[in-house]
Amino acid sequence: MTAQHHLRSAISALQEAGCAEARLDAELLLMHVWDVSRTQLIIKAHDPLPENIIAAFDAAIARRCNREPVAYITGEKEFWSRSFAVTPDVLIPRPETEHLIEELLKLYPDTQVPYRFADICIGSGCIAVTIAADYPNAVVIATDISEKSLAIARSNARTHDVEQRMTFTCGDLYQALGADTPRFDAIISNPPYVSAGEMHGLEKELHHEPAHALTDREDGLSLLRVLLQQAPEHLKPGGYLLLESGLCGLPETPEPMTKLHHYNDLAGLFRGAIYQYSTK
Repeated sequence: MTAQHHLRSAISALQEAGCAEARLDAELLLMHVWDVSRTQLIIKAHDPLPENIIAAFDAAIARRCNREPVAYITGEKEFWSRSFAVTPDVLIPRPETEHLIEELLKLYPDTQVPYRFADICIGSGCIAVTIAADYPNAVVIATDISEKSLAIARSNARTHDVEQRMTFTCGDLYQALGADTPRFDAIISNPPYVSAGEMHGLEKELHHEPAHALTDREDGLSLLRVLLQQAPEHLKPGGYLLLESGLCGLPETPEPMTKLHHYNDLAGLFRGAIYQYSTK
């Protein structure tokens, strides 16, 4: 059987399993196990598949039929045009989170300045590493409560050659920073914000991702509240706090923080907000 025949069979199986993007998933998984590009896949569509590739492809499709995310099967996910290693120990980077990078670039368009940035709840490190890569003179402090997440983030920092300008610390939110850490120009965070009540309604793929990185097991706002309330202790005067959120919305804005605006994703859905530490 040719590669095209195996693809058709896989697409049918994924459709029956309820995978929304069955064709794309099948193509990505065959490209992964066969180690070919999309162009090569098209060129080799009528070639027979080697037996070892058939076995690997069938195994990958079986995992995807169990609704395991493609990124966990391939071990990587693209974010801001860069490839990031991912495992089930971290959330899969999502296109919606790229809006945090866009908002930071609007606030600090001169990317050559030696800013100090912090990313709280880094997961795979996609935000922190992207910031360090796009701001080549910045220092980036990256924190997470999970040592496994920090190990993956460090690996991604090495891959993208920014590890020397990053510091990785383990701890719960701001506790990871330490009392003597200099203040930041901006703090960025995509914390767990799915409420306990929302968890049962999540798509099946999300149940493969680490629950501690998805939900605060409360109303979705508890970690966002802490990030807002304690931000003035860690920001420079006039510094910014950039938060991603979701259906839970946002908590009340405590003084002396000022909510500048919220932002939406490309689908027009609320995605987060930008705050400033006001010293007036």
